[in-house]
Amino acid sequence: MDSKLLKLIKATMLTEMDQLPSLKLGDLTLEFELWEPNAEIQEVARKELRETPEVQKQAVQDLKNLLKAETDLKCPLDNDAWLIRFLRPSKYYPDSALKLVKNYYSFKVKHANVYDGLKPSNEGNIFKHNILTVLPNRDQHGRRILIIELGKKWKHQEVTLDEVFKGCVLYLEAAMLEPTSQIAGAIVIFDMDGLSLQQTMQFTPPFAKRIVDWLQDAMPLRIKNIHIVNQPYIFNMVFALFKPFLREKLKNRIVFHGKDRKSLHKYISPKCLPECYGGTISIPRVTGSQWLELLMMCDKEYEAINSYGYKK
Repeated sequence: MDSKLLKLIKATMLTEMDQLPSLKLGDLTLEFELWEPNAEIQEVARKELRETPEVQKQAVQDLKNLLKAETDLKCPLDNDAWLIRFLRPSKYYPDSALKLVKNYYSFKVKHANVYDGLKPSNEGNIFKHNILTVLPNRDQHGRRILIIELGKKWKHQEVTLDEVFKGCVLYLEAAMLEPTSQIAGAIVIFDMDGLSLQQTMQFTPPFAKRIVDWLQDAMPLRIKNIHIVNQPYIFNMVFALFKPFLREKLKNRIVFHGKDRKSLHKYISPKCLPECYGGTISIPRVTGSQWLELLMMCDKEYEAINSYGYKK
């Protein structure tokens, strides 16, 4: 591996890695994109996030100073890449980034039953059921695409909603490592095809509030849209639980498509979608087990992430 790239990887991660985590699947290579974003994404950073070398340098120093005053909070102040993870979704306003850091770690304390010991090697069950997957490609805007299938594939007696949530956290924590994802963000497709009445009964107001609080206040990643596809009529019962907790910004980013693929394609180019969503992409679908294999290469990174936060 190129020594410059390896140096960049080590600066991006909290742990020492000798090589880029990657997995070869035939002609396809799955990997975390820890290198510098391309010129197009850098321009997005400049236009949408106010990112310039000067702004970045000053904001990193200001956030570092603000965090030094948080004596109850343990975090890697000497890791600029870690600080930038919180500055980018906050558009380089240090006070906003500080609030996001505090919300992020307060949320982890509040939901310690989910976050304690959370790492890929402890969560094999959710991945083997293929409910969650990330497409190996990005959309036309450079965003990661997370697909959650909570209908036919979800055996709710075998996989709890807490496990689904943990899997989503693991994926999005991985996306937080990637400079391109920090800038462009991610989109989520909820495929509710085959959702049953029994499955809707698994959703509760506390679970709905946790998800919404996480997305609105405690997720250091730009979630640009949430697309609901193939939803049956009874999905209205589920959405009714989430609705009271949604603020206008997130509410406006949730789009319902049903089986209307043309509606979905207004947001995501068919060139970026598999055939099942009316797309034309020909690369193979990556299984949950394959993603787990890649994520487990970063098990120590998740342990490092878990080692920070409010002192217990």
